[in-house]
Amino acid sequence: MSALRRAAAYVARRPGLVIGLLILLVLVVLAVLAPVIAPFPGDAGTDTNLKAALRPPGGDWLMGTDQAGRDVWSRTLFGIRVSVGVSVLVIAASLAVGVPYGLVAGTLGGWADDLLMRVVDVFLAFPSLLLALAITAVLGASLEHAALAIAISWWPWYARLMRGEAAAVRGRAYVEASLLLGVPRWRAAISHVLPNAVGPVIVQASLDLGGVILTFAALSFLGLGAQDPTPEWGLMVEQGRALVTTQPWVALYPGAAIMIAALAFTLLGEGLRERLDPKAQARP
Repeated sequence: MSALRRAAAYVARRPGLVIGLLILLVLVVLAVLAPVIAPFPGDAGTDTNLKAALRPPGGDWLMGTDQAGRDVWSRTLFGIRVSVGVSVLVIAASLAVGVPYGLVAGTLGGWADDLLMRVVDVFLAFPSLLLALAITAVLGASLEHAALAIAISWWPWYARLMRGEAAAVRGRAYVEASLLLGVPRWRAAISHVLPNAVGPVIVQASLDLGGVILTFAALSFLGLGAQDPTPEWGLMVEQGRALVTTQPWVALYPGAAIMIAALAFTLLGEGLRERLDPKAQARP
């Protein structure tokens, strides 16, 4: 019973974190089992059935069908792999570039720091969505180009955040002591600076996943992201936009999926930030 009480107390202290984790767990399970639990797995691809076009929810079609007769529930399930999966890859790629970049700038300091940060400032001069739109318009509309454009527009934020954290950690006594003992600066950066500076960046990345999902959906909605028949939520919303007043289910369910996924990552990020905040940890 004591274990149950401790678990209940933790949920009471961190409800957002727990709810976010539970929603993400459900999304992961649904994504993995999509080929098994989707009633019409072929509808996530090129299969069409015009005779069943725009059927309302019910019967064989839990969430109805779209203009091509494809099952909305099946496409929404497979959309988890596209919308959430690509967003996770975008954040991972942004971290892979931004964290080392900011670590180098924050550890070196001086003129090297100034030079590296001026490059970051050039990217940050443009709003992320506007920069992603411009890059995608130049490269061409596709799933891969949209992912690349978002990653290019997102990594500078992590570089700046990492640079600030690394610069703060660089001046601590244990880092200076290791340098005085002859430890190479690059090894001190990896062994001492990085582990103590990367925490806020990871928390920010978990918060940003919801924003990346929304940005990716926005690009697809505008025709610059995923292309039909890819089961991407933003594209599905765009395909149902003209039918909102007559067949609302075509856009309603993928739109709800975007909201739920973005909410889950926001709750997770807020929960992690509160969990890692020393002031929050000090609370009973």
